[in-house]
Amino acid sequence: MAEIRVHCFTSASLAYADRALVLARSLRRHHPDWVLWLCLVDLPPSDFSMHVIEGVFDHVVTAEALDIPHLRAWLFEHDVVEACTAVKGAMLQHILDQGVERVLYLDPDIAVFAPLTEVAERLDGSDLLLTPHLLVPEVTAAGVLDNEIGALKHGIYNLGFIGVSGRTEGRRFARWWADRLYAHCIDDIASGLFTDQRWCDHVPVFFPSTCILRDPGCNVASWNVEHRPLSIDRDGVIRADGAPLRFFHFTKFADVGRLMLERHSVSNSVLDEIMAWYANALATSAPTGLPPGWWVYGRYADGVPILRGDRLLWRKKASLHAAIPDPFALTSRQFAEQVGST
Repeated sequence: MAEIRVHCFTSASLAYADRALVLARSLRRHHPDWVLWLCLVDLPPSDFSMHVIEGVFDHVVTAEALDIPHLRAWLFEHDVVEACTAVKGAMLQHILDQGVERVLYLDPDIAVFAPLTEVAERLDGSDLLLTPHLLVPEVTAAGVLDNEIGALKHGIYNLGFIGVSGRTEGRRFARWWADRLYAHCIDDIASGLFTDQRWCDHVPVFFPSTCILRDPGCNVASWNVEHRPLSIDRDGVIRADGAPLRFFHFTKFADVGRLMLERHSVSNSVLDEIMAWYANALATSAPTGLPPGWWVYGRYADGVPILRGDRLLWRKKASLHAAIPDPFALTSRQFAEQVGST
C-alpha cells in the first residue's frame, strides 16, 4: 500500500516571506517528502525575484488564482492580517480538490522542531485536528486575565494550526469554513469575531469527528509556555513539559510577542536559545529587494496607504461596490470623492 503523502500550507504576504521560509525549511528538515504550499496574498514588485520562495515551496498559489468571488473588492475590505487569514478556507478547498487525503495548515510564524508524523496520522481516525490555546487552568489572577479571558476573546483554539482529512467530513468543514471566512473574517472582538478563530469554537460540535490535540509539544507559544517548561535532553531533543517540542508559534515576534515570551525567560534558558535561533533564522531568510512596507493591496493607485477607516466604510456601505468595480484602481482622492457622492 502506497504511503499517504501529507500536504502542508501556509498563508502570507511578501512582508512575511522570511517567516514563511523559516517554517518551510524547518518542515523540510523533518519531512523532505511532504508537499509544501504557500498561499501568497500579495503580488511581487516588478523587479522582485520569487526564485528563493519558489525554490523552497512546491507550490505558490496567489490569492488571485483562487476561486474567490469579486476578489479585489473583497480584499479591499480586509487589512493584511484579515486577508491572509480569510483566504485559508478557499486555499484548503483548492488543495483538497487535488484529491489530497491529509492537509495540515501552519501559520508562517511557526517553526517545526520535531517530526509531525504522529500528528498527521491522527487524521486516519479523525477528520479535523485542533490545538487549544490552553491545556490546563491558570493558577494566578494575572494568568486568568491574560490567558483564560484572552482565549474567551480570541477563541478557544489557536488557528495557527489545523489538520483536515480529505474525506467527506473534512471537505464539508472546508466548505463551511470558506463560507464563514469569506463573509466574516474580521478582527472585531467587541462583536464576537477574531478573524477565523472564534468560528472554530463551533467545530467540535458541528463536526463530531474532530480531535482536540492535547499534546503539550504542539503549538507552544507565549500564552502557554509558562505551563510547558522547556528542556533539552542530552541527545539534543527539545521538550515541552516532557513531550517532544513539535512546533513553536512565534506570534508577533517582531514586537509584543517577543516581549511576552521574554517575560517567561531567564538568562541562558532553553526559551532564550530558541528565541535567539529564531531571530537569526529570520535575519538570514529575509528576501532582498522588497520595498519597506510592501503589500500590493495596501495602497491606492497613487501610492497613498489605504486607511483602516476606508476599509471599514467599504465593508459597511454596499452602495460603494456598485459604483466602484475595483477600489484599488482609484487614487485616494478619487475614492474620497466617490464616497462623498454615493
